[in-house]
Amino acid sequence: MASSPARRRRVVTLLALAASLALAAPAVDARPGGGGGMGSRGSKTFSAPPSTATSPGAMGPIQRSQTSPSPGFNNPGMTAPSQGRRFGGGFLGGMLGAGLLGALLGAGFSGGLGGIGSFIGLIFQIGLIAFLVMMAVRFFRRRQEGQPAMAGNAPHARSGLPPQGGMNPGVNPMGGGLGAGGLGGGGRPQPVQPVQVQPDDFQAFERSLQEIQGAYGREDVAALRRLATPEMVNYFEEDLRANAARGVVNRISDVKLLQGDLSEAWREGPVEFATVAMRFSLRDEVFERASNRHVENGPQEAKEFWTFVREPGGPWLLSAIQQGR
Repeated sequence: MASSPARRRRVVTLLALAASLALAAPAVDARPGGGGGMGSRGSKTFSAPPSTATSPGAMGPIQRSQTSPSPGFNNPGMTAPSQGRRFGGGFLGGMLGAGLLGALLGAGFSGGLGGIGSFIGLIFQIGLIAFLVMMAVRFFRRRQEGQPAMAGNAPHARSGLPPQGGMNPGVNPMGGGLGAGGLGGGGRPQPVQPVQVQPDDFQAFERSLQEIQGAYGREDVAALRRLATPEMVNYFEEDLRANAARGVVNRISDVKLLQGDLSEAWREGPVEFATVAMRFSLRDEVFERASNRHVENGPQEAKEFWTFVREPGGPWLLSAIQQGR
């Protein structure tokens, strides 16, 4: 038939479109933490850390934690991990794939149409479902990113003035030269004591940022175990397994701290905690494992609160990540 070559070209085009949509995922942060909040901050786990000059806006809540909130505590940010991020790329993507498959078999969603009417109907279906996917992704992304800061810890802007409270006046901030913020109280009374963070500690935090991002990009779980708490390593492994199930790998490189300062530091018994705000640049890319085809890019810059924990005589280990603004 004369129309066979044109029909074959149409089938090939639709198959390519269906394959790309099946592999597509919502544009979310793929780096460690996945753009969400996870981990534990001791007694302050469900209290927002004080804002700083590096991240003066509201910060995202802890969404995944092995620490249980106190009775009656309501954390609107606690959600099942990763379900919202996969919704648009999974369920609705499957609907779109089904529609394209039906079109290839001669039916489509509307069925029974032929010739140019069928083709126009197919184009309309693709546009409509793509619009629905986009709206769903935006909705779930807003819901994930728009969580309010925890009550009782309203963020307050910091200036580049000298440190206040129990901070060591000789401590230099990380990166961009701004003064460290004073200590902030948690949402609940706890037997905590302020501690002083030294320049060597800030250097350790910066090294951890680069080493953890690099180890995650290499899928080097052994290195992650040296740098983070067992809880955080479990979350990293969950995310890496999810990437493997998708058939992709997240490669991270060129991590550079642009600015950083202290949010709060405290001691609970013999254990010390320090939460730092960090603004950093990176190359955050996702590739297909089998073909090494580039799939998506993450943001080139991020603001996050990282909490580190240290036992007597031990190194600082990453214990929590929260998103900054």
